[in-house]
Amino acid sequence: MESYNWVSLAGLFVLVALGWALSNNRKAVDFRLVLWALGLQLLIGAFVFLFPPGRELFWHLNNGVVTLLSVSGEGTRFLFGNLAIPPGQEGSLGFILAFQTLPAIIFFSALMAILYQWGVLPALIRVLAKVMTKTLRISGVEGMIAATNIFVGVEAGLTIKPHLAKATQSELTLILAAGMATVASNILALYVFTLQGVFPAIAGHLISASIISAPAAILMAKLLVPETGVPQTKGQDIKPHYEKADNLFGAIIEGSQNGVKLIVGIASLLIAVLGLVALVNLFLGFGGLSLQQLLGYLFYPLTLLMGVPFEDASIMASIIGERLVVTEVVSYMDLAKAMETGVIHHQRSLVIGSYALCGFAHFASLAIFVGGTAALAPERTKDLSAIGLRALLAATLACLMTGAIAGIFYNQTSLLLAG
Repeated sequence: MESYNWVSLAGLFVLVALGWALSNNRKAVDFRLVLWALGLQLLIGAFVFLFPPGRELFWHLNNGVVTLLSVSGEGTRFLFGNLAIPPGQEGSLGFILAFQTLPAIIFFSALMAILYQWGVLPALIRVLAKVMTKTLRISGVEGMIAATNIFVGVEAGLTIKPHLAKATQSELTLILAAGMATVASNILALYVFTLQGVFPAIAGHLISASIISAPAAILMAKLLVPETGVPQTKGQDIKPHYEKADNLFGAIIEGSQNGVKLIVGIASLLIAVLGLVALVNLFLGFGGLSLQQLLGYLFYPLTLLMGVPFEDASIMASIIGERLVVTEVVSYMDLAKAMETGVIHHQRSLVIGSYALCGFAHFASLAIFVGGTAALAPERTKDLSAIGLRALLAATLACLMTGAIAGIFYNQTSLLLAG
């Protein structure tokens, strides 16, 4: 391995040690779970980056997502005309986020609803949940929520709704952390549109990043808030709880409407958050600082630990750190801009950054997940609020672990990168 790969490997263990040091009960940590979760992440990383059939599988997945994205644009172009034509094509009016990328979320939300209606996603989720439940010896609730969050967002809580009332504090922490450490499949389209110009194989890598982040979230949640109780579904294989639409067209309608709600949520969040950040920067500017700079200082050593080359570490730390306040949407856009303008010099930095940013680990998401889960189990509102910040910390560290995994296995001959 290259020297930076070894740095990433060492950084992975330092991140685990940091999680243990910040634990609220270090004596209760289950180190068997920690080792198995680490092994699962390393296994997935090796499968994606080093194992030829694995690289080929994710390259095909990448091509499949790109094809779906090209199809999803038909409805957008019909409605918005030249506004929906991306830069570089005849008739384009330039890049417009609201008309060229966000509408794809509606298409993917409808597609996910169809896969739920046909039973494809529930079957896949149950298989992944069973693997994590049995190998990591966690509760069925924890395995189910970790697996579900690979595909959906805050609505993943619906699959375990009957169990929320009696979930332990450690389970609740994992439920929130798993949601914030991963990204929903329907929003992957937004990131692909953003980064495809500088990273053609980004779709395949984002899929693998979301999968790797699931055991990473379990590991960090169990380090920060170890299990001290007795989960009711310990080691059990539970079925996902979900409500099917009456028919296929009902699923399409419901899925597309959920996509519209998601777009409105993203747009309103960006307007509010970016405005507030600009306000904070206005005051910090008197001292020659910005919020992004301050967060960059905080994340600088963690960025180096992931194996980002020294000359890129400062800008990458700022981009990764700013996600805490401006969301991963803005961070991915800044990452793409930094690559296009040559501010980031190494493709290694791009790959690690893409993996580390693949999660909803920010304050806005914390409010969404705490609020969404509390709506499903109002009696647990106080408990959810109490462990919210620890769950966000667990999600943030889990995303950094995922970045370190990419750094460990990064190599120039990877089929995904060569593609």
